Amino acid sequence: MPETAAAPDIVTCRGERFRLYLSEDEIQTRILELGERIAADYADVGVPILIGVLNGAFMFTADLMRAIPADSEVDFYKLSSYGESKVSSGQVTELKEVDAKLEGRHVIVVEDIVDTGLSMKYVIDQIQTRNPASLRAATLLRKPDAAKVEVRVDYVGFDIDNLFVIGYGMDYGQLARNLRAIYILDREAE
Repeated sequence: MPETAAAPDIVTCRGERFRLYLSEDEIQTRILELGERIAADYADVGVPILIGVLNGAFMFTADLMRAIPADSEVDFYKLSSYGESKVSSGQVTELKEVDAKLEGRHVIVVEDIVDTGLSMKYVIDQIQTRNPASLRAATLLRKPDAAKVEVRVDYVGFDIDNLFVIGYGMDYGQLARNLRAIYILDREAE
């Protein structure tokens, strides 16, 4: 496997400077820890199904699934609450619902970031109506200070301040999802 270049300390997106916040190594190390915890939690209950929330959680969902050293399945919801903005609109719009049958299944909702909690609550509420055997939530990033609704998250990669982040699936107007690390606005880093 070819070596990849280290993530730059500074990137530019939509004319704004962003500073490295979480490196690729920090992210991958934490995901491996979460994968081990999930495998241990589900060892005696059966195969969990990860429900990733698109678009932002696609990278985290894929890496988390690979980090679980046991069988798991995957499906996706697609929601929108940001649009082109840096701040959640507060309105959750469902663009694609999950295809899998969830009744009697062990479900883990996977988000890239939980800030207001509205998207996670929406998905959890939708899945509850399908009578899963169990329902848990995972997120790579959580912003406790941005919460507008309380939502239980069972697996948290990192708690962060209320900062605007890009990279590792998270975007700024659909750009920067491809970055291997996570960045914050340069002025927020000070």
